[in-house]
Amino acid sequence: MKIKKAVIAAAGFGTRVLPASKTVPKEMLNVVDRPAIHYIVEEILDGGIEEILIVLSRGKTVIEDYFDRSLELESALLEKNQKEKYDDILKISNMGKIYYVRQKVVDGLGGAILCAESFVEKEPFYVAYADDLIYSKKSVCRQLCSVYEEFNVGVLGVKEVSLKKIGRYSSVGLKKIRDRVFSVFDVVEKPKKDEILSKYSIFGRCILPYKIFSILKQIQKGKGLELQLTDAMKILIKQEGMVAVDYEGKHYDMGNKVGVLKANVEYALLNEEVREEFSTYLKELMKEYII
Repeated sequence: MKIKKAVIAAAGFGTRVLPASKTVPKEMLNVVDRPAIHYIVEEILDGGIEEILIVLSRGKTVIEDYFDRSLELESALLEKNQKEKYDDILKISNMGKIYYVRQKVVDGLGGAILCAESFVEKEPFYVAYADDLIYSKKSVCRQLCSVYEEFNVGVLGVKEVSLKKIGRYSSVGLKKIRDRVFSVFDVVEKPKKDEILSKYSIFGRCILPYKIFSILKQIQKGKGLELQLTDAMKILIKQEGMVAVDYEGKHYDMGNKVGVLKANVEYALLNEEVREEFSTYLKELMKEYII
């Protein structure tokens, strides 16, 4: 079955990047010349998705404004004969069919997913965590959708992390099927040392069946007093199984100050417009700061 819909969970407070996120949603933090969420939407559309729902919270209407038209700005650009910039701005509002819903109580990723129940209309759907920006030559969305079409069960996008860091994320118990593809037998959110199942963690992307909604409605709030999506996944794994994909791509944690800095530096070095000047600047800068 082809995945046609995607949900972007973008309701979190962004406390790890305060004070910037006090007035600017972390999803709107700039990466070179556009907000992080722009790249996520591009990735999803490159994967063949037809409709996107962005789950927001209070104070994040600027995300809606970004993907909407700005007639005053468009007119000003045309009056100044800045046709190229006009085309770029207009292209943003035509990126795809994007809808919005507000998560009135920000109670975890599971709560954000519950807000999307009527949108997905009993179909499996792709999920992107707005904290996670992923650079890949081949859309991560396309990578996961291809595996879903093969196995017809939920799919987790995973990456390997160090034992030192895995306690910040999740730990996925898995068995290898083939290169980069695994069957999943368990998952633990923010594991303690004796709970670590493997060094693979869910990193920002997954595909879920419609059944996840009935499970989320049954479970209690877990770690952090939040409705943990991983708790629902544990039940889903036992009932019908899931697979995992060690996707090709580099992950940046946009809910982390260092992650934001890394994304800006590396995306700048990939950007044809600024690459040469910026790389020269970095080389000169490093001469001053080499320890």
